[in-house]
Amino acid sequence: MSRITVIGGTGYAGAAIVAEAVRRGHQVTAISRTAPTEPIAGVTYIQGSIMNVDVRARAFDGAYAVVTATAPRGAMADQQLELSEALASRAGASGVRLIVVGGYSSLRPAPGKPRFIEGFVPSQYLQEAKVGHAVLEILMAEPFALDWTFVSPAQTFGAFAPGPATGKYRLGGEVAILDKNGKSYVSAPDFAMAVVDIVDAAGHRREHVSVVG
Repeated sequence: MSRITVIGGTGYAGAAIVAEAVRRGHQVTAISRTAPTEPIAGVTYIQGSIMNVDVRARAFDGAYAVVTATAPRGAMADQQLELSEALASRAGASGVRLIVVGGYSSLRPAPGKPRFIEGFVPSQYLQEAKVGHAVLEILMAEPFALDWTFVSPAQTFGAFAPGPATGKYRLGGEVAILDKNGKSYVSAPDFAMAVVDIVDAAGHRREHVSVVG
């Protein structure tokens, strides 16, 4: 199976992606600033900052795909764009696939409509949403040689709204998938299933996709 690196591999989304990739038999390296609370057998854990050049080199060493699941908050608040540019540059030069876990605000409510980030976003989420969308813009501006996929989770997704694995999900494009009440949700295990499916299928090259449960 393939070798996959997950940056932010002990976070909410990252840890679920690590677990799913290992379950399928992939060789997995997880990179994060913090040690895992419940290490998974067979995973190579690297504790350190991905802003470190040597750590970043290890992320790409022998990898088929690099999945980055960091968020522009905390220590990464002012470094997310620099990191995204560095990852895109190295992935493009090395031919490694780059899968970026993005945000909901980069989606559109309907085809041809402005993205959510271009309308109203609650003030407490606005800065993070702006940076997250700027990452997508960096990817879209990269040369065609870069094989990237930007994956936006559902509107309700995070440690504040955990849920079990259902074994199913819906995959869409850059238009948000909403229920009849205008809401959407996906659990971490189901989101991870979608991400690893994208890696395994080698599809959705240079596309923005969305995932709901």
